[in-house]
Amino acid sequence: MLKLDVMMKHLKEFTIPFVGLKLGKHHFKYQIDKTFFEHFEYEEFNDTSINVGLSLNKKTTLLELDFDISGTVNINCDLTNEAYNQEISNQFNLVVNFGEEFNDEEIDLLIIPHGEYEINIQQYIYELIVLAVPTKRIHPGVKDGTLNSDILKKLEELSPKLKENKETEEETDPRWNTLKKLLTDK
Repeated sequence: MLKLDVMMKHLKEFTIPFVGLKLGKHHFKYQIDKTFFEHFEYEEFNDTSINVGLSLNKKTTLLELDFDISGTVNINCDLTNEAYNQEISNQFNLVVNFGEEFNDEEIDLLIIPHGEYEINIQQYIYELIVLAVPTKRIHPGVKDGTLNSDILKKLEELSPKLKENKETEEETDPRWNTLKKLLTDK
């Protein structure tokens, strides 16, 4: 339970006091580095350099938030464990409405109590970045064959050879051929 409380502490720079804003569009920019993820105790990234653009459109009865993220995360390859920079980008639109009580059950709709005067967006930024990273992380050098890695050499050495597999299929036990004739002689 204590761990959850630590994670729920809001980073001050991601809290937007919308009460003092005029009606209309407002733009915010954030630079996300590795310390942001340390707050969430997320250790999958070696380093990050991500730009977040937020457009907040304040209307009389609701708020529209448009998130746009782009940048790179330094992660390890799933095959070779070699670190590389993965380009990411993601977009998300959120509508913030006012109601009797807090409700975040819908993906793109957040309902906050009428008395609220600020909104914290750090959880949305965190989720946008984490979800933008591919689930299968493969170093670009593996795809194009330019990565020179001991692990790749060992994987290639241990991988089964296609030619050997074809030969073993052709060298089947002759008794199976006799059984196959029984199926076709009906």
